[in-house]
Amino acid sequence: MGDLTGKVAIVTGAGRGLGRGEAIQLARQGARVVINDINLPDAEEAAQATVEEIKSFGGEAIAVFGDCADTADSERLFKTALDTYGDVNIMLNNAGFCRDKTIFGMSDEEFDSVIRVHLRGHFVNMRNATKYWREKAKSGEQVYGRLISTSSEAMIFGSAGQPNYAAAKAGITTMTMGAAQLMIKYGVTCNVIMPRARTAMTDQGPTAAMFAAPDDGFDAFNPENVAPLVGYLASPEAGHIAGEVFVVWGGRVNIVQRPTLDVFYDNPKSGKWEVDGLHTAMADYFNADHTPVLDGYSVPPQ
Repeated sequence: MGDLTGKVAIVTGAGRGLGRGEAIQLARQGARVVINDINLPDAEEAAQATVEEIKSFGGEAIAVFGDCADTADSERLFKTALDTYGDVNIMLNNAGFCRDKTIFGMSDEEFDSVIRVHLRGHFVNMRNATKYWREKAKSGEQVYGRLISTSSEAMIFGSAGQPNYAAAKAGITTMTMGAAQLMIKYGVTCNVIMPRARTAMTDQGPTAAMFAAPDDGFDAFNPENVAPLVGYLASPEAGHIAGEVFVVWGGRVNIVQRPTLDVFYDNPKSGKWEVDGLHTAMADYFNADHTPVLDGYSVPPQ
């Protein structure tokens, strides 16, 4: 079950946190893993440590450093994987960081940098992988392709202090859904995970206490809890699962359902609504007891 022997996986942001655990999971299932992280000293050291850990249990891995959102660096990453291992079968986009501010306090740079690394970082690597798999399929070759994107519940709840991050994660989700529709005919699956985990992005600010490790017992927010779902979605057994969104943390996996067109009002005059007509029609729904939709991000008990 879950055998990935001989398969080749690229994992961005794989030096630490979620990416590290996911890369190790794929390697333990037999995949040869290309570890990508930014070319900064601490990131390079962490990525190389992940490579060495994989090699320590007999796995195969290399590290390729560069900016995940840079077109040239992403193309070099993909080419290195092909030159080293001869194929690419799994593309797992994970790299990212936060620059949290409320919308009225956020600078252009704080918005643009997060959108760039998360959304563009997914885009350029998704483009490389999907183009490769499509061309391979059209040439008559057998294709094994698994695209896994990393989003966040920030896109569902809005995350008032993360307008950049929430927008990027919403874009990642819809972009992956579009790719899923295009690629399924080639036998390629595209799915989205929304992890809740203790990482560099959650260990400071208002989320630090929420994600803190317990003194004893099961650590629900250990990033390693996310890795088995990635291993499953990358596996042959998940070849019929595409276009899905999963929230994963601790011992729980939630399948996110699509938004639905629920409550509706038709103009009884069968024409264009007027303001007073809308007010009358919706008065019962938006009555004095109605509470505005201000969910915020919360973590329910396990």
